[in-house]
Amino acid sequence: MVAVTILALVSSCASVPPAPQLDLDAWKGASVEELDAHIFFKTVPMFRTKTDSGTEIRNYAYGYNFGECFGQAGASKFGDFVHENDFITCSSSRIVCNNIFYIKEEQVLEFVPYGRCEVNEKVLPERRALKNRGNKESSK
Repeated sequence: MVAVTILALVSSCASVPPAPQLDLDAWKGASVEELDAHIFFKTVPMFRTKTDSGTEIRNYAYGYNFGECFGQAGASKFGDFVHENDFITCSSSRIVCNNIFYIKEEQVLEFVPYGRCEVNEKVLPERRALKNRGNKESSK
């Protein structure tokens, strides 16, 4: 429900052409550690919420007034959890790009960019992480 609401609220934002699904799928199965260590996402403000089913939704967003909105929602620092309604409101207002990650059991389920986002090398998993992930899968 939260994901559908976020999609509906931010779909009205101007956007660049959609990214190839292959690029978006590159994050599927990545560990939270890999996401937390990513060179770009370490520099972008992130706030998160959790659904009733236990799925964590992270928004790595950049744009005008993003931090202030979440601060007014009760977040004292980046990475704080906020209430679902505040998460949706802040994720849909005055944002240039929302990099939404759905996470369950410490693994990325899906990466969905909303707004005026460009999916390119800077937001895809780092090559070293992909190589390590490939080695782990082949050793199973």
